[in-house]
Amino acid sequence: MESGPAVFAGTAFTLFGTGLLLWTGARARLRAPVAHGVSPVASAALAAFFGLASLALGIWCFSLA
Repeated sequence: MESGPAVFAGTAFTLFGTGLLLWTGARARLRAPVAHGVSPVASAALAAFFGLASLALGIWCFSLA
């Protein structure tokens, strides 16, 4: 019974993390700003970190299911 919420949370975190990593990679490859008004290196690094953290959290949620 507890696997339903874990699968839902895992799916949400994994999709968000994957989308954020793909978007950050595309913006960095085009040399476009990831966030306006912030250092390009810092914004790309933080977006990549949170994308990886979200992806790891999603995979961890799937391991609970």
